[in-house]
Amino acid sequence: MSKDSSTSNYHDVKSVEEFKSLMEADLERVSLLNFWAPLAAPCEQMNQVVKELAKKYDSTQVLSIQAEELEDVAESFDVELVPTFVLLKGHTLLARITGADAATLNDAVAAHSRKAPQALTKTDLPPQAPPKEIPDNAIKAPAAAPEPVAEKQESEEELTERCKKLMEQSKIVLFMKGSPDAPRCGFSRQTVAILREQKVEFTHFDILTDEAVRQALKKINEWPTFPQLIVKGEFHGGLDVLKESIESGEFEELKAGL
Repeated sequence: MSKDSSTSNYHDVKSVEEFKSLMEADLERVSLLNFWAPLAAPCEQMNQVVKELAKKYDSTQVLSIQAEELEDVAESFDVELVPTFVLLKGHTLLARITGADAATLNDAVAAHSRKAPQALTKTDLPPQAPPKEIPDNAIKAPAAAPEPVAEKQESEEELTERCKKLMEQSKIVLFMKGSPDAPRCGFSRQTVAILREQKVEFTHFDILTDEAVRQALKKINEWPTFPQLIVKGEFHGGLDVLKESIESGEFEELKAGL
């Protein structure tokens, strides 16, 4: 396990096993995941920013992850560009920042690494001047053309209800990347193989086809990665949880109750 010489909360993660061990050590601790690549110029500067944040917020666990070396970890967090930063508390997603945006990253870490101050009723803005009176003989500007009517956006309640219906479409539902016959990430491929090995019937939903569902499920199930396995309408877990439940015999009991 590699640590920065000056900060005990900063870890240069070298393996999937090390990543899992660090993340499972304290599920109440806030963790900052820094996904980077050596050939991406913005990463070099942001890596220094991350190290400074680790020093400033020593209660936050900071994990430096080279995306290409730990591809499975990067895929599980939907990392498509570097740098990407994921802020977690246990399995709960707190924030996600893509790109070399030091200010936004600093604000996110500051907000979640300590108790946020209560909002003040006063404002820091200077008092505004009173509106000017418009003379009766002033020439009025022509009325602006009406804005085109935008398509009705799905409300958060409607999206949640849609996700719940998808979760209840069958007794076992797998939210994955791709399809069972053509999975698009290693974790999804392994999960499909295990379910088939267990001889259970399941339906699937490709989260790559619907970004709204993809993001909503992370909040609904308080689980930031995919695949997600749903049993009888309830979130069961990801790949690791599935493996553990099979080893413990819990999954066999679930199957018996279907």
